[in-house]
Amino acid sequence: MRLLRVLVVVILGGFVLAKCENKDSQAGPPPVQDRARTIMNEIDSVLNDQYQLWYPRVMDRQHGGYLSQFTYDWKPEGDQDKFIVTQARHVWSTSKIAAADNGLTAFEDYGRHGYQFLRGGMWDQEHGGFYELVSREGEVIAEGDTVRKQLYGNAFGIYGLAAYYQVSKDPEVLDLAREAFRWLDEGAYDPENGGYFNSLTREGKPYSEGFPKDYNSSIHILEALAELYQVWPDALLRERLHEMYRIVRDRMVTDKGYLNLNFRADWSPVVYTDSSRALQKAHLDTDHITFGHDIETAFLLLEAAHALGFPADSTLSKAKQMVDHTVEHAWDEEEGGIYDYGYYFQGDDSLTVTSKAKVWWSQVEALHSLLIMARYFPDDPHNYFDLFARQWAYIKQYMLDREHGGWYRSGLDEEPEARKTPKATIWKGNYHTIRGLLRSKELLKAMAQNESSE
Repeated sequence: MRLLRVLVVVILGGFVLAKCENKDSQAGPPPVQDRARTIMNEIDSVLNDQYQLWYPRVMDRQHGGYLSQFTYDWKPEGDQDKFIVTQARHVWSTSKIAAADNGLTAFEDYGRHGYQFLRGGMWDQEHGGFYELVSREGEVIAEGDTVRKQLYGNAFGIYGLAAYYQVSKDPEVLDLAREAFRWLDEGAYDPENGGYFNSLTREGKPYSEGFPKDYNSSIHILEALAELYQVWPDALLRERLHEMYRIVRDRMVTDKGYLNLNFRADWSPVVYTDSSRALQKAHLDTDHITFGHDIETAFLLLEAAHALGFPADSTLSKAKQMVDHTVEHAWDEEEGGIYDYGYYFQGDDSLTVTSKAKVWWSQVEALHSLLIMARYFPDDPHNYFDLFARQWAYIKQYMLDREHGGWYRSGLDEEPEARKTPKATIWKGNYHTIRGLLRSKELLKAMAQNESSE
């Protein structure tokens, strides 16, 4: 009798389980916490592959710093000139990897290796500031007889140093970061209109070249000041951070939710909105909508607000507007992924996508911003988590090189020739991928834990 009762329970249990499984199969996708946990594990695997792929491969043990150029199958090539942006971004990446995982102790050493080259090879010992470009051996590469410096490169120098100080606690690192900020602020800061000029002489004085101010340098000095303020809560630094936060949020982002690109000294934008269609097309190189930077700036503004101690809602509506504009105009409904450029041409009712390339850094930055929106707006009609999951699926299918490792320059669905393009150049490192994946992993972990505990 007891055996019969057990058999009945087992049979009934199996029936109930089968009913539940059938019900789940009809109910649609798994719950968000399960999907978050699955993607988190996938991202963790990709991150570990990235760590092993880049380091110590890029370490230049002979001359210091990091090697810059690798073929599609990861063979070093070319003269390996060293760009301040790439060198500083490697310092930032290795420092953040070390901070995220105490078991990866070698990455603090990789960061120190890069810091030593920033200090000894990229920093101008006579006039201050970071050189833009040096040879592999550390010789300055000039434009003719002129040595120029840029806000953009010096911003990343500060950014990398601040991140490395967070893990090393070496006072000499913080000293150099503070010196770099003061050098930049004394020369490039505009006391009349606020913000910073783009182009500098070797001595650190602004000079006329192209547009005096732009979006790209501005959003990255914003993130650099926010990073530095976390380790050095200086009053002047806070003032400059707050000012750049307001300039980016309130003057650079349009009412529609995208960034203007170039600006005059007084922050008036250089745009052709009211010009003829022909004139607009003729100036697309300097006036267009860059969707990747828009979706990246959304979370850079939120991070700046956080560094300043402001509540998220002080900037959340603007950040959401930028993400929404990107999703509504640059998202490929068929394959997934974010297109590169677009424009509102005179006479048209809607935006035109002018470049369908899906550049690697835009795709990974989109992950992070979509996930932030999913946390703040879980019931929004855009369904940000679903977009995030589809974006991750796109990356897995079209961006990750399963044969040689690393990320293609752009999605293979639009540019199949990207299979044979370099995996690393002075403009293609791992800062975007490491940052986007690390922060997405953190957000997914929080989502899985919070929802599973409810």
